[in-house]
Amino acid sequence: MADLELLDCGGGRRLERFGAAIVDRPTPTADWIPRLRPEEWKRASFRWNGGAWVRGAALDPWPVRVGSLVLECRPSASGQVGVFPEHAGTWTWLERVVRAAEAGLGRPPEVLSLFGYTGGSTLACASAGARVAHVDSSRPAVAWARHNAELSGLTEKPVRWLVEDARTFVRRERRRGRRYDGVVLDPPTYGHGAGAWQIDEHLAPLLDDLSALVGPRPSFVLLSAHTPGYDGDRLGALLREHFSVPATGEPLTLDSRAGSRLPLGAWAHSPVR
Repeated sequence: MADLELLDCGGGRRLERFGAAIVDRPTPTADWIPRLRPEEWKRASFRWNGGAWVRGAALDPWPVRVGSLVLECRPSASGQVGVFPEHAGTWTWLERVVRAAEAGLGRPPEVLSLFGYTGGSTLACASAGARVAHVDSSRPAVAWARHNAELSGLTEKPVRWLVEDARTFVRRERRRGRRYDGVVLDPPTYGHGAGAWQIDEHLAPLLDDLSALVGPRPSFVLLSAHTPGYDGDRLGALLREHFSVPATGEPLTLDSRAGSRLPLGAWAHSPVR
């Protein structure tokens, strides 16, 4: 992850390097004292505070390289920049399991990528040889993901780019009798719009529908979350309950150059078949 680096965290904030840019933004889990001097924090190219970018929002987008992928960063209205560095390890895992699935199936695996955002998981799967349905309810996010496919040289890969509500799409695919070999999803805590998403209310029914799409022996399932209370043990239990597969859960963390470890959610996955 040469282009992605957590420099320091603490005081409810995180200082990160995304390629040539340094970003200072809130992170409630960093409830300790920062290790770097204040002068180091003042070097940030971008700073998010009080619900808005107070430094750097007008700068042009810039690319970062994450493994085999090239992804565009830019300051968004939500305070994000388009790349979640804590997911880079899950993208490496996806590339490995997609290749294993193709070897076992004797064909490219069919993968469903839900809440796909700017496409990191989708493009990791596509680069490894999968046929992917990328689903996100945000049209700008899907456009951003397609642009990342262009930057990564993956425009010819078999990806369906779908601006859809995840639950609506999955229910429709289930009625159609569609089947997928693998599923990856990173649901938010809540979402806006018609039938607004609430993870406590809607995740379990969605997993039930997904289990029907992959059948009793999915090639792989990956579930991640950044919601308090959804740690690795809970996510692993959800996969075991709804997909009847062994599952391992673990935290999503980043280690800073300054020596601290930042917790940023959790993920769980089924074993490679």
